Amino acid sequence: MSLADRVRLDATSAALGRLAGRALDFLLPPRCLGCGERVDRQGGLCAACWAPLRFLRPPWCERCGWPLPGDAPGPQLCPACQGRPPAWERGRAALAYDEASRGLVLRFKHAERPEAAATFARWMAAAGRDLLAGADLLVPVPLHRWRLLRRGYNQAGLLAREIARLEGVPWSPSILRRRRATASQQGLGAAARRANVTATAFAVPERRREAIAGRRIVLVDDVLTTGATLGACARVLREAGCARVDVLVLARVVKPTVVPI
Repeated sequence: MSLADRVRLDATSAALGRLAGRALDFLLPPRCLGCGERVDRQGGLCAACWAPLRFLRPPWCERCGWPLPGDAPGPQLCPACQGRPPAWERGRAALAYDEASRGLVLRFKHAERPEAAATFARWMAAAGRDLLAGADLLVPVPLHRWRLLRRGYNQAGLLAREIARLEGVPWSPSILRRRRATASQQGLGAAARRANVTATAFAVPERRREAIAGRRIVLVDDVLTTGATLGACARVLREAGCARVDVLVLARVVKPTVVPI
C-alpha cells in the first residue's frame, strides 16, 4: 500500500470513527459518570462531580505513592514504607479514594459501568507515566471465577486493557489466577485484610511462567487500601521469576480512616 493510500485510509477511518461517535451520542446521550446528568461527551464528568476530586501528584512516596508535603525534597519514603516496605517496587494512584471519588469507583466496580474504564485509564496513565515507560507487561489483579461470573467483568482487567491501548504496553489477563475465593475485604482492618488475602490465594500457571521471566510488570487494580491484595500478587509474581513489580491503581486511601469499598 502506498503512502497516499495509507493517508486516505487513515482519514476514512477517522471520519468513520467521528460518525460512529456522533451516532452513539444521538442514541445514548452522554451522561456524567458520577451523577448521570447530561454532559458534552461520553465518559465525561459534570462540573459538580469533577470539582471535589483529588488527583494525586508529586511529591509522593517513591514506594507506595502516598502524597507527601509540598516541600518534600526529591524521592523519599513515607513513614509506613520506611518501617514496613511493600512487596512491590513503586506504586502510583490517579486519585485519592475518599467521599468524592467513592461513588465513581463503586459504580464502575459494581453497577455495570464498564464504559468508565477508558476515562479512568487516561487518569491512571498520567499518574503512572514513570512506571509505564519501563514496563514490559501489564497484569490485572484477577477475580475468582465465581465472582467474575456474577459481576460479568473484571474491573482491573478493563483498566489494564485500556491503559495498554493508550500506552502501547502489552497486557495479559491470564498471568495471575485467583485459585481460591476470598471473603470481601469491605469493612476489614489492615491485619484482617492481610490474613484474608495471602499469597496462597493467587498463582501463576506453570505454562505462563516463561512469559514473565525477567520481565518488568505493572500490576493494575482499582483501589489500594492496605495493600494486602496487591502485596500478595506481587510476591507471587516475584516468586514466579519476574524482574520487578510496580503497582498502578485508579484510587488509593490517603487517610487513616478507611472509606468503605
